[in-house]
Amino acid sequence: MLRRQLVTLFGTLGFTHHLSNAFASEAAPIVPLRLSDAEWKKRLGAAQYDVLRQEGTERAGSSPLNAEKRKGRYHCAGCDLPLFTAEMKFDSGTGWPSFFTALPGAVQTKTDFKIIYPRTEYHCARCEGHQGHVFNDGPQPTGKRYCNNGVALTFKAAV
Repeated sequence: MLRRQLVTLFGTLGFTHHLSNAFASEAAPIVPLRLSDAEWKKRLGAAQYDVLRQEGTERAGSSPLNAEKRKGRYHCAGCDLPLFTAEMKFDSGTGWPSFFTALPGAVQTKTDFKIIYPRTEYHCARCEGHQGHVFNDGPQPTGKRYCNNGVALTFKAAV
């Protein structure tokens, strides 16, 4: 009932399109992709394997995706799941592609203690490939910075 009232209210104000996206039915569940270590090594390049499967980190400033400005989507390089849109990207000045949010359900987080200090690490929800870390120093509206390894992403320009 509340949903119908909100749709009516926002419809009269011209926000129906935005509201319908917010209340869109649940997306199809993400089916996990699990491969053997040998299959991952065959599927990925050495740098991709290091980051996605061994939780490595690429050198800052080494990814061409850091300077990518076109409209489109950023997908997991391991399984092609869309993780971010170009509208979510911002220039953090860190040397890694950064986003203020991720697509709903696209990433999962865990606490990482590799440098003693706890950090929030995030992985692709489909293949569990390591993407990067989330920090609380991003822009509004979320205040988050998803700091991503460019080698863990592929970019698909909008047509």
